[in-house]
Amino acid sequence: MKVGLFIPCYVDQFYPKVGIATLQLLEKFGCQVSYPSKQTCCGQPMANSGYEHLTHDCNRLFINNFAEYDYIVSPSGSCVLHIKEHLHAPESETQNEGKATHIRKRIYELTEFLTDILKVENLEARFPFRVGLHQSCHGQRGLHLSQMSELVATPFSKPEQLLNMVKDVELVKLSRKDECCGFGGTFCVAEEAVSSRMGIDRIDDHVKNGTQVLTGGDMSCLMHLEGVIRRRKLPIKVMHIAEILTATE
Repeated sequence: MKVGLFIPCYVDQFYPKVGIATLQLLEKFGCQVSYPSKQTCCGQPMANSGYEHLTHDCNRLFINNFAEYDYIVSPSGSCVLHIKEHLHAPESETQNEGKATHIRKRIYELTEFLTDILKVENLEARFPFRVGLHQSCHGQRGLHLSQMSELVATPFSKPEQLLNMVKDVELVKLSRKDECCGFGGTFCVAEEAVSSRMGIDRIDDHVKNGTQVLTGGDMSCLMHLEGVIRRRKLPIKVMHIAEILTATE
């Protein structure tokens, strides 16, 4: 299958190893992966700030870059959700709406693609550490990558499903595993004090339960939490889940 690799701008600029790990995972399971070199921001920051009407150029570029692929995969639940819910061709280019619809139906967050499309049941990975998983809101509540509430008849977590395939990993049991970290994109700018307090609460949960490595599927949330860790000089390492799923330590 032909897979278009969608790497969000902040991953491209600040966490290139996450993009590399994502590529390695997809190729490991037989995907023919291409990276459209002209891709840029998907437009999510503008849309979140109330300026979705200014994202037409972003939409046009995204359609031009990814319409030809069988699937589009990204290591970012928030950007994937934005495309799923908001990608449309500009009104003056209605002939491309079919391409936009194709993309909205065929774009996947990485762990979702591995579990639901590739049906991965085994990973040749080893990571002998206590790992705390952050369930990001976009993935959990938007893409439904996990349902951890006791009110759900059959709780599940696609990221946990994959982490449990990694040899020697020990998943940390958190006290509030489905709680928001406080990042929320532009929320952390508009409500800095509340955002910081929420991040501190999440890290306190990981410290209390002995997390050595904090992971998740959204580097935006992990970047926010890593800021708390650095300011408090805590001995916790932060890694995207793709880096753990490709680890051989």
